[in-house]
Amino acid sequence: MKYALVKGERQEAQPKVPGICPCCDSAVIAKCGRVRKPYWAHKSKQMCDSWKESETEWHRAWKDHFPKEWQEVVHVAENGVKHRADVKTEQGYAIEFQHSPIKFEERQSREDFYKAIIWIVNGIRQPKDKEKFIQLWRCSVPLKGKVEMWKFKGSFETCPLLRDWADSSAPVFFDFGEEFLLGILPKVSTEEERYLVGIDRKALIASLHRSPEKSFKRLLIDWGFSITESQPKKEVTPSQNPQPQGTDYIPFVNEKFGCEKFCLMASCSHDFSDRPRTNGTQSTT
Repeated sequence: MKYALVKGERQEAQPKVPGICPCCDSAVIAKCGRVRKPYWAHKSKQMCDSWKESETEWHRAWKDHFPKEWQEVVHVAENGVKHRADVKTEQGYAIEFQHSPIKFEERQSREDFYKAIIWIVNGIRQPKDKEKFIQLWRCSVPLKGKVEMWKFKGSFETCPLLRDWADSSAPVFFDFGEEFLLGILPKVSTEEERYLVGIDRKALIASLHRSPEKSFKRLLIDWGFSITESQPKKEVTPSQNPQPQGTDYIPFVNEKFGCEKFCLMASCSHDFSDRPRTNGTQSTT
């Protein structure tokens, strides 16, 4: 826990300073070691919020993209039940950063509790998760739009991340450790197709800072996603988009990001400075 109440004010942990948990009002103690960043722990060694997982540096890094007053906000339901959102924007969005596996029942409970929630999931916790995601993503159809968007029809069983998160009623973004996040939108109709999306990390964070409405439709517009008006992009055959030997390109034109993003999405280990760029055409360096 990053914040506790000290004399009624939210503060980060400091050595020998006692605090009070803002969720359950019980005593917490400051943990200020040499390895981890300072944090608060319940004196009773029992977490008052069953939904909270042990916080990692990954959690902290994401939280710190948002104002301090938005971090670890206690949300109180009409029946008096309390839970602490990782981030809650002033527009009312709860943003949950999920590092460890989560049971379906708990995820559904959180979505029902917060109503307006966005998930950001650590996509590199398991070694094969990113590879499996990319393999399935290659089977999707790219769509025209202001941002990267793909339509997929089929089973998610071969991809653990999408298999576990596809039935979420909220948008889910997977953080693969790059500046470009991939995600899946909630099912918007009875159709079998699902929509995978890509968005720049900074653009996602900026939109959550400024979105004027607590509306998923409003966020879609802000992100530039337009499902109903999207059309398939022109597929590019390998002969039209020659692939340099030793790299692993995805055979679709990517007007916005060029070859660098193709390699990044395909888990290529090559240095970006050594690869061809822009709209699927080769260049030598």
